[in-house]
Amino acid sequence: MPVFDLSVTPLRDLNSALHGLPAGANDLAFEVVNPRGHHAVAAGIDAPVTVDIRGSVGYYCAGMNDGGNVTVHGSAGPGVAENMMSGSVVIEGDASQYAGATGQGGLLVIKGNAASRCGISMKGIDIVVHGNIGHMSAFMGQSGHLVVLGNAGDALGDSIYEAKLFVRGSVQSLGSDCIEKEMRPEHLQKLAELLAQAGVRDVKPEEFKRYGSARKLYNFNIDNADAY
Repeated sequence: MPVFDLSVTPLRDLNSALHGLPAGANDLAFEVVNPRGHHAVAAGIDAPVTVDIRGSVGYYCAGMNDGGNVTVHGSAGPGVAENMMSGSVVIEGDASQYAGATGQGGLLVIKGNAASRCGISMKGIDIVVHGNIGHMSAFMGQSGHLVVLGNAGDALGDSIYEAKLFVRGSVQSLGSDCIEKEMRPEHLQKLAELLAQAGVRDVKPEEFKRYGSARKLYNFNIDNADAY
């Protein structure tokens, strides 16, 4: 297993090694020690590598991940797993704002809390937060799933499209065009799958409420013309 100590090795060397794997490479497990809050650690992965980061990272860790499996044994700064395409990213601690922003696929698991704008403009990513999320989460969420075992802050799902939101705790307020929706059998089944993938035990899908789009912002409404 290649080990990169970022206290003595430039970050560029780590990311270059992750990007430059030869075809048919067998050694696909990497360990990163002393990350010391570096930014863009393990960004741009495009191979099925496994990366264990022993400590906390700065912004955009595992950004644009496409097929890698990244675990941060600490907390993450803003934009973790931003624009992720596939694979998985697990944060053992907390995540700062806009975690999983614009993510198009894959699974992001945050075992602590997530700050504001978690899942902003999500486009197919699945996000599971074991703790709470901050305000404006899933703003303009287009598709994918956001699962929150704790509470959600103000303006959840503001201007949401078709992302599906599941919250076990309280919601401080819902954003524009976001409403509570019926929890049907197919939603319970999908939620059970996501909880299992995220390593959540002893929590039942029936304990959650589902939120999504009221679909009133899709088209211009002449009754609102005087507001412009």
